[in-house]
Amino acid sequence: MPRARTPKTIQDVPQAAPPQEPGSGCFSGFFIVPFTVIIISIFLGKLALKANPIQADKMPDAASTSLSPIFRREVLYWEDSIVEWASASNPSTGSGQALDPNLVATIMQIESCGDPRATSSAGAMGLFQVMPYHFHTDDNPYNPNTNAARGLAYLANSLAAANGDARLAMAGYNGGIGIIPRAEWTWHAETKRYVQYGAPIYADAVNGVASSHALNEWYSKYGVSLCNQAAQRLGLP
Repeated sequence: MPRARTPKTIQDVPQAAPPQEPGSGCFSGFFIVPFTVIIISIFLGKLALKANPIQADKMPDAASTSLSPIFRREVLYWEDSIVEWASASNPSTGSGQALDPNLVATIMQIESCGDPRATSSAGAMGLFQVMPYHFHTDDNPYNPNTNAARGLAYLANSLAAANGDARLAMAGYNGGIGIIPRAEWTWHAETKRYVQYGAPIYADAVNGVASSHALNEWYSKYGVSLCNQAAQRLGLP
């Protein structure tokens, strides 16, 4: 519960300064100090904007029409499809906000590294590792378009539930949308690891860096065999 604010003490009103003599300048000493503070604040604000590029906590205002080059070649193989799938996606709540292709690529990177036949011990399937209960009875879970449609519908709903916070949306995609409002210490270790790598990978993609330390670390620790399998499946040299 927020604490009550302490009323400010009313100060004596300062006496008006005597009129200036002609030729004494545009500003009296009373105005110089606050004016200087304003100028310095504006200058520091501009420096802060330059030093803090766009973060991954919020989706960019306009979705990209191409992927960042930081992703593994197995994911970049799907670039045209990812852009198409992202533009067609929107939450069932009807907000109509399309997904950022770089967010979609980040999910694919961690989930399957672009292997359309990827499976998990939990039963998740395909490019976006979609669980069986998200498919319709006549769906082919390993069809890339179908897998993307079901997986990205869930991602879009997760993003909507997270009010546009991409990091929380990733947590919801991995651990279930219901965990989004919960304290992070209650999340499973897998979900914590998911956002530990997913959020900075997406931030690097959005910020236009040439190489992602987070993605390289994820690859060396968890992605080597996954991406090798994807490369073989896709016929990449």
